[in-house]
Amino acid sequence: MSPLNFTHILTQAVDELSESESYKGLFHQHTDGNPLPSAKALRSIVELARAIIFPGYFGNSTVNSHTVKYHTGVNVEQLYDLLAQQILAGLCFSDDCLCDGHLREEAALLSARFIGSLPGMRRTLATDVEAAYNGDPAAKSFGEVICCYPAIRAISNYRIAHELLRLGVPLIPRIITEMAHSETGIDIHPGARIGSYFTIDHGTGVVIGETCIIGNNVKLYQGVTLGAKSFPLDAEGKPIKGIPRHPILEDDVIVYSNATILGRITVGRGAVVGGNIWVTKDVPPGARIVQGSRKEAPAQ
Repeated sequence: MSPLNFTHILTQAVDELSESESYKGLFHQHTDGNPLPSAKALRSIVELARAIIFPGYFGNSTVNSHTVKYHTGVNVEQLYDLLAQQILAGLCFSDDCLCDGHLREEAALLSARFIGSLPGMRRTLATDVEAAYNGDPAAKSFGEVICCYPAIRAISNYRIAHELLRLGVPLIPRIITEMAHSETGIDIHPGARIGSYFTIDHGTGVVIGETCIIGNNVKLYQGVTLGAKSFPLDAEGKPIKGIPRHPILEDDVIVYSNATILGRITVGRGAVVGGNIWVTKDVPPGARIVQGSRKEAPAQ
């Protein structure tokens, strides 16, 4: 049967889909001349940042100690230009205003400030690589950890996104962490605050909420959720945004697979949370929490 016989169905669908009520809250009316955030460009930004932080592992594989400054300079220049464009797109998309010279200058400044943060970011990511290597008997080298481990990909995306969020860049940080979420199954909100020597073993299914605070030398296993227990509502019955609602994990905490830790509670320094357990109350420092018990003996 010819598709032309179904023209009335197609026409009716177009009419219904074009009704303003049908797309209320789902439609972004683009301002002509404004750039749009590009997933392709943001992937390039992440790859450039990784190539700068981990030279020889990402980007140009021919880099050596004699050419590293040259390759770093080329990558930094490309990153600066590309990131400034995407920051501008994020600023325009968020405010839905005309991208004038002032916003372009702001985007360029934020891009430069981000690049200025890369030496510190490298130092922190080096601790994350070390933690992953030391925490996994199967790891043969730092290089294997950098090249193969999904946790390093997810954590590097998070640290890139967190710095952009700290600088006040809208939208772009969330896109970057969701890219890692899609690639690795590890969901880290860019607003979380995570210390050094952080590692996630295996990683699939890990969720770290926006207002989490994680100290130094913390290790999570697959399936761990650091989430919110409830959402306080405003007078209109809508969730109140921006309030602390996720856990605090102090230094030297270990959380085993499929544990769920909910609400603004504190897991004290050196505590161990066992697998497949639901935690909604504070855990004292040094405690070992396992199914069916709540022991407070020092962690082993």
